[in-house]
Amino acid sequence: MPEHPWIAAFAPASVGNIGVGFDLLGHAIDGPRDVARVRRIAAPTVVIESIDGDVAGIDAIPLDPARNTAGVALQSLREALSLPDGFALRLEKGIPLGSGLGGSAASCVAALVAANALLDAPLARGALYPFALDGESISSGSRHGDNVAPMLLGGVTLATADRAIALDVPATLHAVVVHPDQVLETRRSRAVLAEPYPLHDVVAHGTHLALFLTGLQRGDLDLVRAGLHDVLVEPRRAALIPGFAQVKAAALAHAALGASISGGGPSVFAWFASRADAETAAPAMRQAFADAGFDARAYVGPVAGPRAALLGAAPARTAIDRATRMSFPQ
Repeated sequence: MPEHPWIAAFAPASVGNIGVGFDLLGHAIDGPRDVARVRRIAAPTVVIESIDGDVAGIDAIPLDPARNTAGVALQSLREALSLPDGFALRLEKGIPLGSGLGGSAASCVAALVAANALLDAPLARGALYPFALDGESISSGSRHGDNVAPMLLGGVTLATADRAIALDVPATLHAVVVHPDQVLETRRSRAVLAEPYPLHDVVAHGTHLALFLTGLQRGDLDLVRAGLHDVLVEPRRAALIPGFAQVKAAALAHAALGASISGGGPSVFAWFASRADAETAAPAMRQAFADAGFDARAYVGPVAGPRAALLGAAPARTAIDRATRMSFPQ
């Protein structure tokens, strides 16, 4: 009997938190991506055949599906649907590890999108969200969707424990994301947040978040600018990223609406009112990291970045997606 075909999908990198929305907000970026190749197998299990890529530390990613974000996500999908068979998986890592660009999340999202296309009755895109959360939790130690939600839906998303919500975003908004030659593990960057926060900081944070979300909804860039300030997480994590203060200053000096740490770092992002402003700022942000002793790559693209998608032709039965401008409950 011939083997089942391989189906490939990619998931884009993302900016988790967007500064003001810790563990809640994120947006996809048109930059590095992970690719997953999946096929059905007769055995009721998940097998990770290979992990390749041009990423330092690739050997540290476990082939054991119980310790791999993509493996856990696929096993969660299998169990939820009571599938009698399983999946074989090959991963190609394109997102650097420990970069703050959602590398662990991208692997599980790409795997889920590919596996979903192989189902006899594929799920709506948002229905994959809880399985992605299961996978992401293996890497980060907690269930937060600020990376997996924008990868699944594209653009800017609000991610709660049981919903992934695509948000409206002005088409003119562009982002610069600068990834330095540094590695910062998510667990380490989360450890510095353990101490309690003063009430006045929590109130200030809520004010900024409300301004930011209102600005997005209205397309009011002055409100976006007023809200794009992280008074909770950034002050505690900044010291973990050599050169961060200088990179942020370079972005603000070149007309950024705001700038902060991407995910757990060390990557830094900034939002701009236009592509022209973003392209002008990107070299200055890279140079700021260079002045601190670190080479860096800069990615420029619309804030409304791409969502995960199949590579090549999909099987005829994969009419899997509803409109993405929806709220998807778990």
